[in-house]
Formats: sequence, structure tokens, C-alpha cells
Amino acid sequence: MGDIYCVHVAAMSKSALMTRLPPWLRVAAAMFAVGWGANQFAAMLLVYRQEDGASSEAVTALFGAYALGLIPALLIVAPISDRIGRRRVMRPVLVISVVATLVLVLGSDNLTLLLLGRLAAGIASGAAFAPGTAWIKELSSDGPAGTGARRAALALSAGFGSGPLVAGIFAQWLPAPAVLPYIPHLLLMVAVTAIAWNAPEPFTQRSHDESLRRSEVWQAIRSRPFVLGVALTAPWVFGVATMSFATIPTFVDIHVAPIAVIGSLAGLTLWTGVAVQPLGQRLGEPSRIIVIGLLAATAGLLVGLLLAASGIAWLVLPVAVLLGTAYGLILVGGLMTVESLAHPDDLGSLNAVFYSLTYIGFAAPLLCTLVLRALSPEHLMLAGSAVLVMTIPIVLASVSERSRPPVEQ
Repeated sequence: MGDIYCVHVAAMSKSALMTRLPPWLRVAAAMFAVGWGANQFAAMLLVYRQEDGASSEAVTALFGAYALGLIPALLIVAPISDRIGRRRVMRPVLVISVVATLVLVLGSDNLTLLLLGRLAAGIASGAAFAPGTAWIKELSSDGPAGTGARRAALALSAGFGSGPLVAGIFAQWLPAPAVLPYIPHLLLMVAVTAIAWNAPEPFTQRSHDESLRRSEVWQAIRSRPFVLGVALTAPWVFGVATMSFATIPTFVDIHVAPIAVIGSLAGLTLWTGVAVQPLGQRLGEPSRIIVIGLLAATAGLLVGLLLAASGIAWLVLPVAVLLGTAYGLILVGGLMTVESLAHPDDLGSLNAVFYSLTYIGFAAPLLCTLVLRALSPEHLMLAGSAVLVMTIPIVLASVSERSRPPVEQ
């Protein structure tokens, strides 16, 4: 009887905890955990170079291979979630995220298994982020416009920042540096799965006219705010973030705890993005938020130029803060634009298109590695700054009241 009573009390305590947590926070916890699993690999780049002797090209290719699993999953799963609901999609995602990390643990000295693990992490992320963002938006209807987009961006960024920070510390100072850094994510997934598995899903009237749905999504994608304000800037979201901790630190020698430093730079970059995202509401129009993000990115690359020219290692810190600011603002500005353009039953699909564009930026470290064979780091930073500056007037031109399609609520 005593054992039965204890089980009953534990079940009641768990139920009470679920009741106290806001529904949107339970979904955000799932996005946080999947984001953690997706980006913990960032801190492991030096580990695989040092432990396994992998080349820079191979390691950065593994890092970018994540997007090869993510983008197809985004484009396939998001429309499915618009038809069958978010929870039925998110439950298997939690399982896939665990499997991906287990494969990375088993593949500590096998590049093929590491590739499979990265692809699985990409599939989990692609299947989670667009439906999860739409789900949080649907659970945030009591807040002002843009609340759902900001909450989703915060959850995603916090997970992205925490994963490499913790993994870097574990890899630097604990034994088995290719295995133990992945254990925290596995433990986190156990807790988060319990929290998010039965998260409520509000009723949303969904159209069953597929031709109409495709027409509405295509109308939003062709709109001026999306083409000029989102499509051209979305790749910079993860482009500047990954350059901050995967490319620019290679311009100088980091002699003290290099693995922990890389993990900390990833954490600093992405947690800076978390910190600045609430400012989005105060900055007004999404286009203004994106422009300020582009200016921050330009400043970050110019400081990166100074770092490359001077060899002053501590400049990686302001670079991380500036590029993290850019990451956070461009991400939340893009999500707010998408939220304003999408019809309610197409939000998952349009989010998928946006996230697919942002994840093109994961190719930035590999592209930079290849370009640096022909250009100096200074010229690379200068070229990137020039492209950013030229993008700003295009984003400003995207703002036109008559270009906005009517939004059905």
C-alpha cells in the first residue's frame, strides 16, 4: 500500500507541475531541448580535429551537413502539421533527437556515424522548429502581436546557446571528451519529454482545400515584404552566428582551454541573441529590427577584420556579442514578418520556408574555409561587410502597405 501511495503522490505532483506550467512554455521546452541537441556539436569541432585528426574541411562539412537533414524535414513536415496538428508531429521528433545524440556518442571515432548523427539531428530540428513555432504562436493568442514569434525565437536561441556551452566545458575538463559532452542532452530530453508529451493543442480551423492553401502560401512568399525583407536576409541568421564561433576564432591562436573557449563563444553568441530578442517589440516594424540586425552584423565583421589584422585574441568577445545581436534581431524580425503575412492555417508551412532559408547559413563555415584558400581573412570580412551594407536599402524598400496581403484572423 505504501508503494502504491508513493506512486499516486508522484503522479499527482507531476500532474500539478504540468498544470502550473503555461502551455506555450511546455512546447518551448521541447524546442529548447531539440535546439540544444542540434548545436551541441559546435563545441566538438576542435575535439574531432585533435582526437581523430579530422581535417578542417571534414569537420566543418559535418557541422553543415546538419542542414541537409533539416531543410527537407522542414518543407515536408510543416505542411503535414498544418493538416494533422502540431502534437502528433512533435512527439516523434523528441525520440529522433535522442536517437541523433546516441548515434553521435557511438560515432566518436567514426566520421560516417558522425555524419548520420548530424543528419538525424537536422531531421529532428526541421520537424520541430516550424511546427513548434506555429504551436507556440497558437498558444500565445492572449498576448500582443508578435508574442508567439518572440517566444519561439527565445526558446530556439536558448537551446542553441546552452548546448555548445555545456558541451565545451565537459569536453575540455572531463575524460572521454567525445562521449561525455552528449550526456547532458540525453538527460534533458528525459525531463522535457515528460513535460511536452501531452502539451495542449488549441483548436484551429484548418482548410481542407489544398489548392487554396498552396495559393495562400505562394501569395505570401511572393509578397514584397517576404521577397525583399525576409528571403535576402534569412541566411544571415545562422551565417553570422556560425561565423562567430566556427570561422573567426580560427584567425588567431587560442592557447588556453581552446575547446571550452569555442563552446563559450557559441554560448555567448547565441545567448546574446536571446537577450536582445525582447527588444524587438520596442523597435517597432520587423523591417527596422532586421536593418538594425544587419548593422550589428556589419560591425561584427569589421571587428573580425581588426582581429585578423592585429592578432588580438580577446576581440573574439565583441565579435561574438555583435554577431549574436545580429542573429537575434534578424531571426525575430523574420519570424514577426512571417507571422504577419501567414494565414492561421498556413503558419507552419510559411515558417518552414523561413527556417529553410535561415539554415542555408550553416554552410557559412565550410564556404569560408574554402574561400580562405584564395582570400585573406581581412578580405573575407571586408567582402561580407560590403554585402551586408548593400542589403540594407533593399530591406527598407520592402516596406509598402499596399504590398501586404490581407491577414485573416
